[in-house]
Amino acid sequence: MPNANEADAPTPAAESEVAATSADTGPPAADDISTKDGVDYTSLTGDPASGKMVFAQCRTCHVTDPGVNKIGPSLAGIVGHHSGSVAGYNYSEANKNSGITWTEAKLFQYLENPQRVIPKTKMIFAGLPDAQKRADLIAYLKNPS
Repeated sequence: MPNANEADAPTPAAESEVAATSADTGPPAADDISTKDGVDYTSLTGDPASGKMVFAQCRTCHVTDPGVNKIGPSLAGIVGHHSGSVAGYNYSEANKNSGITWTEAKLFQYLENPQRVIPKTKMIFAGLPDAQKRADLIAYLKNPS
């Protein structure tokens, strides 16, 4: 008769099933805008002034000047652009082939956890867990002047 620890331990087959299930889910589809925190982008109103302050942490890698790429691509006019399409920036294959158009809602999802939305993206930023800060940042990016 197995002891309590042995009975609770997952079998190798069960571990494989869990791994397969996790791998099968993959990133959200290009048109899926669901967030891990369950917040709907349309339920928030972004404040561009607050978003400018949030953008301060993005400035290490990004600018909002057209045609100026740094470690990351320029974010000028990002809303409405296709992922991986800023001229002169060397994107990862994952980003170029994601099929994503950066709508406000998709940016909201991406900014929560970039690696979840585009696994193997070059962007190493862990994300913004605060939904309001994400909405504020998007409001700023829509008109960064």
